[in-house]
Amino acid sequence: MKNLNRRNFLKTAAIGISAGAIGTTSINSADKPLLEDRLGILVDTDVCVGCRHCEWACRTAHNLPTEDLQSYSDSSVFSSYRRPDCKSLTVVNEFENEKDPLLPIYVKVQCMHCEKPACVSACIVGALTKQEDGSVVWDDDKCIGCRYCMVACQFQIPTYDYDKAIDPHIWKCDLCSERRKKGELPACVEICPNEALVFGKRTEVLRIAKDRIRRKPDVYVEHIYGENEIGGTSWMYIASKNFDKLKMPPLGVNTAPGISEAIQHGIFAYFVPPVALFALLGTLMWVNKKKKSEPGENGDEKVEDKKENK
Repeated sequence: MKNLNRRNFLKTAAIGISAGAIGTTSINSADKPLLEDRLGILVDTDVCVGCRHCEWACRTAHNLPTEDLQSYSDSSVFSSYRRPDCKSLTVVNEFENEKDPLLPIYVKVQCMHCEKPACVSACIVGALTKQEDGSVVWDDDKCIGCRYCMVACQFQIPTYDYDKAIDPHIWKCDLCSERRKKGELPACVEICPNEALVFGKRTEVLRIAKDRIRRKPDVYVEHIYGENEIGGTSWMYIASKNFDKLKMPPLGVNTAPGISEAIQHGIFAYFVPPVALFALLGTLMWVNKKKKSEPGENGDEKVEDKKENK
């Protein structure tokens, strides 16, 4: 009966701690109210010529190592599909154009700045935040390097400084937040020579995208990628072929589940609940060890004790 009461106590304690942890906060940062005139960027893949000037401008704006602009005319990089990494926050890939093989399709890849970002929901310390203007930014001072954001992102965008033993960083496009504070355009938008990138209010960008599709139905597929995917994104695309053929993940309109945010932010709020949980685990280990060392119901020693006495 003594052991039974002890088990009941521990179960009750565990439930109480867990419930208290989850109830300590109602943080739902991924659902932060957004401005009606929040930002949007359209990538018109029919206009992009693959000059990769956006790659150079992005690296320069974020103080990442880069060669001179002329070196980006090297088309050999298109021989394999590339992803953003800690040295390139945006990259351009080349795809075959069945309608005109002499004019490949070029697609710029970067953080999509989701309306309901899974990375923000997954971040247990609030290092990633969704701004009212639609951008998703990262705070280096808060990040603890758990890399949950990398796992959560449906677009597999955030990258990590794996080669740095001291002070590694999470990297992703921040929509040039520092430049925009000074009234400047995002670096990639400013340098684009063909105006393949349209920057402005999301509602206006959507209107432009729909107008281009309406005017050239023989060129564009009737789909604006990012308008509704996973609840919508700040970056949106129009193209002349289906987006799954351009390695854009086929996502539904539902946002990432919010339950993970409620649990994680509750458990890790102020780092107090984890201490209680670890204390509970320590108590369970101590009780289990003590129980093994106690005599059996018939007064016999436990098997573990017998082995120690041999």
